[in-house]
Amino acid sequence: MAFTYFFRDMQTIEMIRDIALPTLRSRQRIDFWDAGCAMGPEPYTLAITLRENMSGMLFRNVHITATDLDGSNLFEEIIVKGVYPREQVERIPAELLERHFRQLPEIDSYEISEELRKSVRFTRHDLLTLKPPGKDFGVVMCKNVLLHFQPDERVKVIRMFHDALSDGGFLAMEQTQKLPEECSGLFEQAVPNAQLYRKKG
Repeated sequence: MAFTYFFRDMQTIEMIRDIALPTLRSRQRIDFWDAGCAMGPEPYTLAITLRENMSGMLFRNVHITATDLDGSNLFEEIIVKGVYPREQVERIPAELLERHFRQLPEIDSYEISEELRKSVRFTRHDLLTLKPPGKDFGVVMCKNVLLHFQPDERVKVIRMFHDALSDGGFLAMEQTQKLPEECSGLFEQAVPNAQLYRKKG
């Protein structure tokens, strides 16, 4: 799904900031997987939020793997360059836009800072291969993707997420997407009435 924008569904990202980050920040390497990243506003929103709550030295430990099917073959180039038209950044609070972007008036666009660009790596990936792009992730975030799958496919993908997480890692999903009953033994709810789960065992 290619439609997204900066600072969309901040409830999920704020839960990652408030619940997951305190338990992860002591790690030498803090790995996140954003599954279904589209053109990059979501992983970059996560990166901005993390950077606002971490020192520059500590933020160097953050590595965000952003993945998507990318039928257009454009997502990687867009994410690597980190350049977005003005209308795509209008939802970003002015102080954050000034702090983390450079205006490119000649093309009416904004370029995200090199520090944040270095924290995000794009990989083309099909979730239904059931092969994660890495392992020992502290957080897997997957929004607006699972609802397109059949129920049995969702279960298989969530089990893959479980296997890709480090011990005690977190799974963050769209607020309308419930954890399938078949996966209830794999996670515990990290916060009431929200789709943030912590890996068991």
